[in-house]
Amino acid sequence: MAHVVVASAERAVDAPADEVYRYLADMQLHSRFLPAPFYDFHVEEGSVGAGSVVRFKIDFAGGVRELRMQVTEPEPGRTLVQADTGGSGLVKTFTVPPRGGQALVNITSSFDGESGVVGFVERIIAPRRLHRVYAKELARLDAHAREQHLG
Repeated sequence: MAHVVVASAERAVDAPADEVYRYLADMQLHSRFLPAPFYDFHVEEGSVGAGSVVRFKIDFAGGVRELRMQVTEPEPGRTLVQADTGGSGLVKTFTVPPRGGQALVNITSSFDGESGVVGFVERIIAPRRLHRVYAKELARLDAHAREQHLG
């Protein structure tokens, strides 16, 4: 039986929530925030928010996966979701609530993990590794927001 693997990271970003959300919803700009192990990012359809489709590769757990993600906005201006159109079950959700003059950005992902011993190890290691990756992504987002306010 497969299990769902969940990973997340959260950080205050030094910009108003609506501005930060716009950075994340702009798929071309969003690609700048992605650290390794993400690479080869392309926008296939749309470019901002709901209806956009992006494709990228991720080198993770000893293998490379190519993912094609459909973007939706269940709560426009607050929640952005990227869901794999293939069989991984990967869903990556960005929530951007205001926190004073800043945004408190949360990235949470879930995907269908393996079963058995491999799945057991995956459920222990993957969330920790992804947390570190998402923390880097949020740091890059914060750096971009700070640059915009300096200019």
